[in-house]
Amino acid sequence: MIQMRRVCAVLAATIVITLVPVFAKTIELDSATIADINAAFDAGTLTAEKLVQMCLARIAAFDRKGPALHAVIALNPKALDVARALDAERKAKGRRSPLHGIPVVLKDNYDTFDLPTTGGSVLLEGSIPSKDAFVVKKLRDAGAIILAKVNMSEFASAGAYSSLGGQSLNPHDLTRSPSGSSGGTGVAIAAAYAPLGMGTDTGGSIRGPSTSNGIVGLKPTHGLLSRSGIIPLALSFDTGGPMARSVYDVAVALGVMTGVDAADAATKKSEGVLQTDYTKELRADALKGARIGAARDFLGADPDVDWVVDAALAAMRKAGATVVDVRYPKWLLDAKGEFYTTVRYPEFTAQIAEYLSHTGPRYPKTLAEMIDRANQFNATRADGAHPNPSRWSLFKRELESGTLTDYRYTAVHDYGLPLVRAIVEGMLAAQQLDAIVYPTASRRPALIAAPPAAGGASATAALASAGLSATDIANLTGFPDLIVPAGFTGDSLPVGLSFFGRAFSEPKLLSLGYSFEQATHARRVPIHAPALPGEGISVP
Repeated sequence: MIQMRRVCAVLAATIVITLVPVFAKTIELDSATIADINAAFDAGTLTAEKLVQMCLARIAAFDRKGPALHAVIALNPKALDVARALDAERKAKGRRSPLHGIPVVLKDNYDTFDLPTTGGSVLLEGSIPSKDAFVVKKLRDAGAIILAKVNMSEFASAGAYSSLGGQSLNPHDLTRSPSGSSGGTGVAIAAAYAPLGMGTDTGGSIRGPSTSNGIVGLKPTHGLLSRSGIIPLALSFDTGGPMARSVYDVAVALGVMTGVDAADAATKKSEGVLQTDYTKELRADALKGARIGAARDFLGADPDVDWVVDAALAAMRKAGATVVDVRYPKWLLDAKGEFYTTVRYPEFTAQIAEYLSHTGPRYPKTLAEMIDRANQFNATRADGAHPNPSRWSLFKRELESGTLTDYRYTAVHDYGLPLVRAIVEGMLAAQQLDAIVYPTASRRPALIAAPPAAGGASATAALASAGLSATDIANLTGFPDLIVPAGFTGDSLPVGLSFFGRAFSEPKLLSLGYSFEQATHARRVPIHAPALPGEGISVP
């Protein structure tokens, strides 16, 4: 009889347990992937409204208070209303995409119909475009919530500072630069203001902030994502791209945004090769059997960075990859910086005028007018807006750089860029490489108080022109480059590793990066943006 009672008690307990949801783990917001968030949405333990509230709480705690990271330029006042509507829609119809209810921050050079798009500049303060950029509309259509516009290097060049947004700070070390030009996005994602952010890249502007802030970032193949509705810097090199805290999140965002855009002729190149789901090929064992080229040209500038890279290569070998050393031709290392500026400077002069032609009547319409207006803004404003001499002095060099019909421009654009593409394609083919890897930045993030780079260039651009970084090679070729956290220096500063490959090889690069990420787990929570109470997400 006693035995029978025990059996009944066990059966009753089992029934009760099966009727109560059992959650295997609670994940901190900072560590949750978009897949984790969707699992919590599906389980009913999280809503988009609650997620937006958590993100806003972090912004309130860290952006102007506490460490005062200064990543946000403008918050979307309707973000919570949008979240509530998306929660109701999810209940009624199901989710639109994996980004349904996911907050996103945008670099402030993406057009948004409901928020100003300023390029970080007082020269465009208050300018509200008539419609969203192509990829912003794609994000909204997928159910993403535009949470904020974030700081950037002004007009996507010079240091991680803007006249409107001020100096953004690195959440790993407040004395160090978060790098530019997508510095605000890098800071915001590292500090978990949102799961996903958008940057732009012309010479390293997604990749520098990704490595300096210890996150994942992708510069896609030129033409994979539309640039229409993005303030241009140089359309021969420009691309937008996702930034997140995991390779999975970058992959899921990328697939939502692809598509041929009639307003951007470059996207025709992606026809037939673009994908709408880049997560399906992510494999933890993708490094097994892969051939990886290690670009040794970009080591030797910082022993701590070199150690992290060598440890990363050892991890790849342990995962089954074959790693071979590769070298770029010396002439390319010597010429790449000049190739870049020869195209970049005159293109900005012409292309910014085209963008400005669509702004309101009170805004400048040419680079010459921008220079004139900047010369009149020579003191700090009561609200904290500052002059930006390092960027504004570059305006003059851009204006004087010539036109798009000058022989210097046409020679490099028409002959030099195809030559660089042929060299890189040859390097990959000769060794049968799946990717070339290199330290995204050959040195740890620079001190904010350090003397500015000569000519007002960004830290990333200065490294590139000195031959210490390969980031601009990806722009000269138009090929994709994925950044994955690789480790930390002795003073706890992040080091990122670049996975660089052929045109439209994003599926391969993302899978290799995912495999490396799963083998190393090298990302860490920034010490100046710790978890807040109550941020745990219950995931079944």
